[in-house]
Amino acid sequence: MISGRCAACKSQRRRCPSDCIFSPYFPPNDPQKFACVHKIYGGSNVGKMLQQIPPYAREQAADTLYLEAKCRIQEPIYGCVGIISRLHQQIHDTEIELAKIQTQIAFHKLQIPQVEVESNLNVFSTIEAESNLDVFPAQSNMGQFQYDHSTQAHWFN
Repeated sequence: MISGRCAACKSQRRRCPSDCIFSPYFPPNDPQKFACVHKIYGGSNVGKMLQQIPPYAREQAADTLYLEAKCRIQEPIYGCVGIISRLHQQIHDTEIELAKIQTQIAFHKLQIPQVEVESNLNVFSTIEAESNLDVFPAQSNMGQFQYDHSTQAHWFN
């Protein structure tokens, strides 16, 4: 037991018994915690809830009651559900944005090989126009202007 009265007993202006259900979860140095819970649920209801819960789960239950009560005080209409809804909407919006960006990336990956093919075709056209030949002579070294397909492969992986 904590020396002195717990926050619940101080709030209710009573003597804190040695087996007080509130004292482990509502210490005297944090009176706001019990005040929020009391305002939303009522002191006796909180005591009944804590007694019905196994001792190992009471601390988490008290913390959860405090969080829910605090949210209900800050946002009386929706409470925790309002926060959950906003977070859910943010996740949904982010998923949509991610899908758009992934689509843009895929589109750009498909466009880059097309640009490479077109630039190589332009090189061939320029050489042909400069030489005024319809067909390259048999002795010319065409290997230096061939398109390297190995560079294209990494864009589709």
